[in-house]
Amino acid sequence: MSAVKEAGFLREAQWREKIFNGGWVNPGGGVNPVREPATNTQLTSTGLADAEDVRIACAAASRAQSDWHALGPRDKALIFRRAADQAEAHFAELALFVARETGGSILKGSHEVREAIVLLHQAAGLLSQGHGLVLPSEAGRLSYARRVPHGVVGVISPFNFPLVLSLRSVAPALAAGNAVVLKPDPQTPVSGGFLIARLFEAAGLPHGLLQVLPGHAEAGEALCLDPQVKMIAFTGSTAAGRKVAEAAGRTLKKVALELGGKNSLIVLADADLELAASNAAWGAWLHQGQICMATGRILAHASIADELTRLLVDKARALTVGNAARGEAHIGPLINERQHARVCQIVEASVAAGARLEVGGPHEGLFYKPSVLSGVRPGMPAFEEEIFGPVACVVPFDDDQEAVELANATEYGLSAAVISPSLGRAMAIGERLHCGLLHINDQTVADECINPFGGRGNSGNGGSVGGPADWDEYTQWQWVTVKDTPPRYPF
Repeated sequence: MSAVKEAGFLREAQWREKIFNGGWVNPGGGVNPVREPATNTQLTSTGLADAEDVRIACAAASRAQSDWHALGPRDKALIFRRAADQAEAHFAELALFVARETGGSILKGSHEVREAIVLLHQAAGLLSQGHGLVLPSEAGRLSYARRVPHGVVGVISPFNFPLVLSLRSVAPALAAGNAVVLKPDPQTPVSGGFLIARLFEAAGLPHGLLQVLPGHAEAGEALCLDPQVKMIAFTGSTAAGRKVAEAAGRTLKKVALELGGKNSLIVLADADLELAASNAAWGAWLHQGQICMATGRILAHASIADELTRLLVDKARALTVGNAARGEAHIGPLINERQHARVCQIVEASVAAGARLEVGGPHEGLFYKPSVLSGVRPGMPAFEEEIFGPVACVVPFDDDQEAVELANATEYGLSAAVISPSLGRAMAIGERLHCGLLHINDQTVADECINPFGGRGNSGNGGSVGGPADWDEYTQWQWVTVKDTPPRYPF
């Protein structure tokens, strides 16, 4: 039996065993039971899309797109503002559902809804911006470049921050004049999909422009291969991102990849250690470490590494583990048993290789206590791999050059941070770090949905989403020239 109440904005009766095509319809892929990680009880049940569902959705989205593109910008913007108003009106309900479905705290759920509201208003604002450039040209000819939509954009989103990581592509893609087919992770289909469908449904988005199809790899592959889809925006693991890029490349789609990270926070010897420990703990343990920007390595100068480790141990012991969505604990569960087992394996292998588990470790069910590993060195799994669990890894270094080398000793390149009151020195170190996001005197999870967000290397393919990058991602340039009469050429 599901745990969703039938009152309120999110009523299970709307989506039970369904997918969304502008209305709620039966899928061909069967039923998708959704479990609440903190309680291991069924939270709700949605439909599961198969490849044929995806084909139908892509065709319908393509048919709807041209009329949407022709709609005036003020009329489009009004829909986004209405959707934002709906999110404001039902804020508490939405935040609690996001927290429960993702295993996060109510603080995390509230953050996602707040960011969603900003994303919707930002999408409305895109429509009041200039959509092109007038270019220099010869006398008697008007030459300009305008931004035109791709057509249909496919969005594949993950489980960890599903509302934000879906909507950050869905909203600007729609604002740019595209239709969208969204495949949220089937572990979080409501937060990552149906919640967004409900907001736009209530706001009056024309039928067919947004299709929401929870599904497994079969549905994702079908979306990447469908010829109606001209762009794929994918957020997820690096391994899955490679498969997405390969499949999408067969039809020469544009692909925006936001992938994993092994992010370093460098703490210099002159740092305030209390502040540094607070930053490191937040970056390593927020949402159980299930964030691509999580602080995967805490690089501490050898003279302060022991003291910083002690402060982190104290913080770990002060944090409670349990049902964070109900306000019963600071740290909630990991998303599933496979991820829990993976965290255990990485920590155990690193300890066997010489690291020391200062505090933490497995707890009952899907819970894993906030942990501190000291003495982590290159070659250890905790140094090399993205853990995606609440494990703070302390790595000592002797000088600035070694700190830079350790931070760059990874195939990833998402986020990095440096903490020191010596701003010139910290910024000089930052200039040498291979990353898409850089923070001086902050931790690696510092993020706002209005900034251009993207990584390099195994963290992404160099693109960025968010803020000023959205026009570049979700449109393409078209060059146009206009003359009074055709010229006469020599032929």
